[in-house]
Parts: sequence; C-alpha cells; structure tokens
Amino acid sequence: MSPRLRPYGPAAWLLEADRDDDVLAAAAAVARSEAVREVVPGARTVLVHLAPGGDRDEIGRQLLQLASVAEGTSVDDPSDAVELSVTYDGEDLDAVAAACGLTIADVVSRHSNATYRAAFCGFAPGFAYLTGLDPALQLPRRATPRTRVAAGSVAIAAGYSAVYPTASPGGWHLIGHTDAMLFAADRDPPALIAPGTTVHFVPT
Repeated sequence: MSPRLRPYGPAAWLLEADRDDDVLAAAAAVARSEAVREVVPGARTVLVHLAPGGDRDEIGRQLLQLASVAEGTSVDDPSDAVELSVTYDGEDLDAVAAACGLTIADVVSRHSNATYRAAFCGFAPGFAYLTGLDPALQLPRRATPRTRVAAGSVAIAAGYSAVYPTASPGGWHLIGHTDAMLFAADRDPPALIAPGTTVHFVPT
C-alpha cells in the first residue's frame, strides 16, 4: 500500500507506511523540505510538524509526493554507523538460549552478526528501537518486567534490540551490557543513536 497522510492538529501531518524502512526513508525525504519544521519517526509512522505560514494543503501534497518517492528507499549511511562493544553476560542469556532452542554461543553469534538500524526512539531519552534482529532471537517481552534495569544493558524483545541508556524499569530480555554512553544531556547531539543510524554490536 502507498503511504497515507492524515491531519494531526492544525499544524502537523501524520504519514503512515507499511514498513519501518519506508518510514525512515520518508522521514529522510520530508526533513529536507523548508516547509517542515520537525520530523518525528515512529514504528510505522512519521509525525511532520509544519513550519509557520506554510500552505497546509500544498505542504500535504508535497509530503505525499516525497513519501511516495521514498517508498522502499534505503537511507543507510555506513559512515554514520555506530559500533558498540558488548559483554554478553546478561541475566536472561541462559533463558533466551533455552527459549530459542540455541546455545549461548549461537545467541551471541546471531545477535552480534546482525546489522541493525535505529527505526525510532522512545520510552526514554536515547532509547533507540533497533530493527534487524535475527528471527531466531525474536521473543515476546518478559511476562514480568523488572523494576530496575541497569544503564548500558543490551536487550531484545519482539523484533527489536536496544540498549537501556539509563537505569529504568524494563521488560526486555537482558543478554549483555555495554559501557557506551547512549545519552548525555551536555553532549551535542545528546543521543548517541538517532533514527536511521546503523548499529553493530561487537563482542568483547
């Protein structure tokens, strides 16, 4: 299906697509328009805030055209790839291996050999939802979330992998940890991983 455009209040549009790849490509395309003030990617949506004074109908037509051209287009830029060194010692590593019918070495290999891309950010500042997880590792979230997950925890849930940027509650399966600082308010930009960023996990 083609991207859909829906009004979102008096000064924004919501673009809907069928794949997260299409969302990222659409976001990259519309962000270049002078008529757009801000673009916020979601799992399969892009929220587009319009610049003041723009013709709403005309901007809507432009957004649909850009999104249609971007459909199925890759936005990968290897020069912007982020590598995260990971120690695979997570509390759930044994349970993940058992649930997936794999050895621990298989889990580490499948997780670290995949190429990930940040589809969108949410839940907490700097928390990036990374697509590209090996299908053999895709498990639903834990039935009982933890009240505290340590910062730097590398986790998987459903079709995503992620790194907890700060200590927080969480229901994902913990398979390792990294010392990388995912979010720092005094850094420019504060988030290490932005939507569209390619990510590689490197075992230590």
